[in-house]
Amino acid sequence: MSEDNLPMLNREYLESELMGTELADFSAEILDYPEKVVQIGEGNFLRAFVDWMFHTMNKKGIFKGRAVVVQPIAEGRVANLNQQDGLYTLYLRGIENGKEVNKKEIMTAISRGLNSYTEWEQFLKLAEDPAVEFVVSNTTEAGISYNETDQLTDTPPESYPGKLTAYLYRRYQSFNGDPGKGMVIIPVELIDRNGDNLKRIILQLAEDWNLEAEFSSWIKESNHFLNTLVDRIVTGYPFNEIDKLEKELAYHDQNLDTGEIFHLWVIEGDESLKEKLPFHKAGLNVKWVDDLTPYRTTKVRILNGAHTSTVPVSYLAGIDLVRDAVNDELVGEFIKQAVFEDIIPTLAADPAELDDFAHKIFERFKNPYIDHKWLDISLNSTSKFKTRVLPSLVQHIEQLSKVPARLSFSLAALITFYQGTELENGKLVAYRGEDKYLIRDDKSALEYFAQLWSEFKAAEITLAELGRDVLANQDFWDRDLNQLPGLTESVVSNLKMIKKAGMKASLEKLIK
Repeated sequence: MSEDNLPMLNREYLESELMGTELADFSAEILDYPEKVVQIGEGNFLRAFVDWMFHTMNKKGIFKGRAVVVQPIAEGRVANLNQQDGLYTLYLRGIENGKEVNKKEIMTAISRGLNSYTEWEQFLKLAEDPAVEFVVSNTTEAGISYNETDQLTDTPPESYPGKLTAYLYRRYQSFNGDPGKGMVIIPVELIDRNGDNLKRIILQLAEDWNLEAEFSSWIKESNHFLNTLVDRIVTGYPFNEIDKLEKELAYHDQNLDTGEIFHLWVIEGDESLKEKLPFHKAGLNVKWVDDLTPYRTTKVRILNGAHTSTVPVSYLAGIDLVRDAVNDELVGEFIKQAVFEDIIPTLAADPAELDDFAHKIFERFKNPYIDHKWLDISLNSTSKFKTRVLPSLVQHIEQLSKVPARLSFSLAALITFYQGTELENGKLVAYRGEDKYLIRDDKSALEYFAQLWSEFKAAEITLAELGRDVLANQDFWDRDLNQLPGLTESVVSNLKMIKKAGMKASLEKLIK
């Protein structure tokens, strides 16, 4: 059979050809479980994370529910999902316990898809179904935002909170404000306190729309808005290898999705809800906690901090991909020392948990299936350094009374990374040897570095003055970092060393 003649994955093909195979090692009954979840968003992340979890629970017979996927914007992929009866293949690939893992399976947790712009009434009808208890969403970070022009009479309101307010109002009306018919609402958008922010906007819209006070009381008292933190790299549709994968599968799948093995979902919510969503019974890495702040801090400081602190070091050492950096003797050792000696000592969480999380991160960084480019990660590095690395650096100095050597070196490397003197199409032009690279950041940050390095190039300022100027830039750091004991001397010393000897030689001296 030629690739052009491959059959399309759908329910008929699944039941006639694939049931009982490695791809479909489950009973047919899970294809008909009732709808329990409204899912706002049909993108790659939700399908490789939340829907995978529902599918995993359904296989074990401990949730027995499926999701109706709602497309929150006019253009999306619910039509493609409906063509395949909600089915798609998920590849989860990476390093687990030191071994390369490549798992693939057909996901069955989506019952159907709705386009909120052409099927608005069908979406609202879901609010009238008492079996539908949960809302999950991923509408991008910009999705949870207040739109003052939204109206209840819009079909639909433009924003996600507007759509959800209309949905909840229909539910409130359908069940006459029954307190037992509230929803469990679980956003996974990557903003801090996502559940709290969504609830706040919905209450604002209820007030804007002059809805009865009892509705707002019902929102507050009968619905659970949960703050969450999610962690899994989802690489989505594999454009570069789809022909190979479809040949391997022997069918066509326009919704095929890919992601890494690792997953973590931290949900801040009442422990009683754990039994309604028994992820733990399926062996999933989902934590119900009273406060997710420590988990967010751990993720941002270790995972994101390791990325951000390594970007300029690895790239200027001639290494373009994350996995190559971790596997490199020199840069790999830099990352380990940065994490275990500079970052982890500043964190208050359980040492064993921190150690385990860090080791899993190194496995994730080595994933052979993800071409994670340092230049892509370098976007907005100044603001990322402030939020992801600077807190560890400052705490290390203040709590341990010493400058963290690797993080100080990273700051010097960051300044060196931005050593361009001219802008091109809104990007700062810099060079690694003879190779040109383009730095993407806020315009004011790029103009600042271009001016500063131009002054250095013209011998108007010394390298030490340049370093002190960057550390004093309160637009970057909200404080003068020169006031931190020992930091200026360390950063300037590293700047001079990198400038004179180059990144690799400087790294060798730092590490050894």
